[in-house]
Amino acid sequence: MNFGFILNIASMALSRQMGLAGLVATGVCSMIGASIHVVPFMIQRHVPGIGPYVLWAFVFAALPAILAALAYASLATAMPRAGGSYLYASRGLHPYWGFVASFSQWFGLSIVIGVVAYVTVPFLRDVAAAMAWEQLAQALDLGWVRVLLALAFLWLFVWINIQGTKSYENAVLPMMFLMFALGAIVIVAGFSSSQEDFLAAYQERHGGSWTNDTTATFSWSTFFSAGAILFASFIGFDSIAQAGGEAKNPSKKLPLAIGLTILVVGAFYLLFTAAVYHAVPWAFVAEQAISADITAPGLMGYILPAGWTILILAGAAVALLNDLPAMLLSVSRLMFAWAEDGIFPKKISTIHPQYQSPVVALWASGLIGSIGILGSHFAGDFFLGIDIMVTSMMVNFLLICLTLAVIGQKNPALAKEIKFLNNPKPREFIGWTGVVVMLFFLGIHTAKDLQATREAWYFHSTWVWLAVMAIGSLIFFFQMQQMKKRGIDANKRFQRLPVENGKTQIN
Repeated sequence: MNFGFILNIASMALSRQMGLAGLVATGVCSMIGASIHVVPFMIQRHVPGIGPYVLWAFVFAALPAILAALAYASLATAMPRAGGSYLYASRGLHPYWGFVASFSQWFGLSIVIGVVAYVTVPFLRDVAAAMAWEQLAQALDLGWVRVLLALAFLWLFVWINIQGTKSYENAVLPMMFLMFALGAIVIVAGFSSSQEDFLAAYQERHGGSWTNDTTATFSWSTFFSAGAILFASFIGFDSIAQAGGEAKNPSKKLPLAIGLTILVVGAFYLLFTAAVYHAVPWAFVAEQAISADITAPGLMGYILPAGWTILILAGAAVALLNDLPAMLLSVSRLMFAWAEDGIFPKKISTIHPQYQSPVVALWASGLIGSIGILGSHFAGDFFLGIDIMVTSMMVNFLLICLTLAVIGQKNPALAKEIKFLNNPKPREFIGWTGVVVMLFFLGIHTAKDLQATREAWYFHSTWVWLAVMAIGSLIFFFQMQQMKKRGIDANKRFQRLPVENGKTQIN
């Protein structure tokens, strides 16, 4: 690859070749990960007392996601460009909030890219162990093998993304369908089995009975805490908005893709979780979660043949892997949009002359993801990065809802371009409702983090997120001063959209 040639190309544009299926796959693959096999069951440990109300907490958690999705879908019709959430907030609210909020989102997602690549390997190890491939399983448990394989996965998807939109769609679409097909095994098996079948299988395996105690007391505080955790499952659909510069007929396809993604993912989450709890008593899940890490394959393994359990494990691995191309797209387009606006170096907005992909931004995203892999390996605890991402996304959703509410006053010209929710009254109602709901969820999440016992302040995601916001603020104000010295009218620049030729607009 001739990097000197690529770096001199500044007039290429992102190619609008991504269809509805590719956009939906981007959202689905960003939202559904291996956590669906873990979170709905381990929540019994993290929120003791949620008991049989997990499904209702899932429905409650969907409320802020639906409001944020409506805001994204509306704003996408007026600003169909790469950068999504950054572009919406910087044009419809304030450039400072657009950058620092998306900067913290970028930081969190970049770390999680490394985390996802790193934790995929143990799922592959478990598949190998379940198939009695002991030597392979032992090899996959070696630290250096795990790191090298994680890096190989990451850079494979960097390469696929660089190859352009068609290459990207050819990767994510089959993985999405495979993930749903393997997840369907859990859904069908769960609903076709009863709790009596499970208890009989448990007795046969362990040689003793288990008493199913179904008593539970409902608590609003417990319910809200569970909802705040399960809300993280709906994070990811905003990646569709980041691909706004590559979508065909974006004013129609972007809101439709966001709506379909929320519908499909929400239905899958509920069916998957309901199926497991239909077959496995919630009291058993709660009891086991206290003393051990439990997963859907582990629970369904009581009633499924070994071969089907292996397929469920493989489904979890696929669900993790398909996160990578979609998240790489998301973080690279944020960097691309910042570079177009002059907040990051201009060369980051370089477009590959053949594949019309943001090649430099993708290479940079791969390097940061690689740091995340090494950090996960040497730190030994990767959950902090996930908590940072959740905080970042809650703030992003909050600001996007606020943007929807005030864009009519802040940027009337762009507000007139809105095609979905183009009536100001319902648009403002949805926006302000989203602000209130997101503040509520953010308050629960923040309080839970600050009240947790940690060894040091930097193990609290809230303080780390604030530190990242401070770094983003320094970058923003420095670049604003540089624009002023160059005689650029920043106010005018942030009132309109970037031109679609790969160049930063002039003044």
